[in-house]
Amino acid sequence: MSLVPRTLQARIVVLILLLLAVGQYLALRLFDEFELEPRAAAGALQIVSTVKLTRLAVLAAQDDRRLDLLQELNQSEGIRIYSFDPLEEIDPLPNDPLIQRIAKKVREQLGDKTIIAVNHLDLPGLWVSFDIGIDDYWLVIPSIKTSHPIPWQWMGWGAVVLVLSLFGAWLIMGRINRPLRQLAQAADAIGRGERVNKLPEAGAVEFARVTHAFNEMSEALARTEADRNLLLGGVSHDLRTPLARLRLSVEMLDQETDLKSGMVQDIDDMDAIIRQFLAYVRGAEGEVEVTGDVNQLIRDISERYERQGRRPTLELGRVPQFAFRPLAMQRLITNLVDNAYHYGGSSVTVQTRVKDSRLMLSVLDRGPGLPEGETERLLRPFERLDTSRGREGGSGLGLAIATRIARLHDGEIKLKNRKDGGLEAMVIIPLKPEIRLF
Repeated sequence: MSLVPRTLQARIVVLILLLLAVGQYLALRLFDEFELEPRAAAGALQIVSTVKLTRLAVLAAQDDRRLDLLQELNQSEGIRIYSFDPLEEIDPLPNDPLIQRIAKKVREQLGDKTIIAVNHLDLPGLWVSFDIGIDDYWLVIPSIKTSHPIPWQWMGWGAVVLVLSLFGAWLIMGRINRPLRQLAQAADAIGRGERVNKLPEAGAVEFARVTHAFNEMSEALARTEADRNLLLGGVSHDLRTPLARLRLSVEMLDQETDLKSGMVQDIDDMDAIIRQFLAYVRGAEGEVEVTGDVNQLIRDISERYERQGRRPTLELGRVPQFAFRPLAMQRLITNLVDNAYHYGGSSVTVQTRVKDSRLMLSVLDRGPGLPEGETERLLRPFERLDTSRGREGGSGLGLAIATRIARLHDGEIKLKNRKDGGLEAMVIIPLKPEIRLF
């Protein structure tokens, strides 16, 4: 699973969050760096002053008062003095920028021979060597007051500002992305064959240009579709009248001959092609979706075929009721079954099942199948094969009508050859989340 957000809005907000976080980190680092020098100077001044004052106090005190003086310094200031042993092992200073700078400044004022240690002999504090006469001592300072307390209050306010900034960025990006969402929804609707209203050409110049181009494209597609539908509808209606007269004339012939039967069959084929033209022109966009049982619809269709002397084998799984266009779905299934009978002979099977919250409706036959690479092309209007399955009749609209209806239900049709011969036409329709899957 990818951790990268999928939507543009979420990606930009995450990018803003990362930029704010990096900016805050760099600001704190710069602040700490610029503050480091004055803190080191203050710490070194405190240490040097303490060492010098302690040395002067010890030198000024009488010999019998030095022990009492050291005890008073320990009790009042927490300062302790130990004898320095040149043979004792001293650990190097920790690699801390502040301590390193303090040690450098202390040696500049007390001399390069000054030894500085931290937590020496397992006793906490800063250890600084100094001499009184010929004797060397350790001065142990418990703490250096150079660090500033963490401003938790300011950090809290900073967090509040960060959250408000992210919330504002989310709202602003939502407003900026609104035209993109509308554009995506309109594009999906056009892909399903629906008509869309003209989108408002507002917002940023770039979005307005894209929306304007999309509106022009949508209008051009609508005009092309309308012209094609008008042409097909007009031609189909105009042809049905002379076909009806021709059929009547043929039926009035006295003798039943092969020529007469052939002419009647040709007229029926032409009438079927015209019906497909009209079905493609009418489409199913205006039909209202109704919640129903697709398995029952398939049984009703099967009974109609049985009255014609052929009945497909039904293998219907458990399918929940869902919203679909009944007449359009009936036309889809009928087209696929007719196609299977026309090219696959008498062995036709209709299957239904649910897989991954999707309806899988398959129509299977035992015909010659399809050549590799032809499945996608045959789903387009007026596309036919010149061999095997395409030698007889057909207008090339049956699968196109079925594909168009499947897209109206947010679905698709896939054609694939069966292992033992034949073709499977599978309709895949996603079921909405609110539909209970048993």
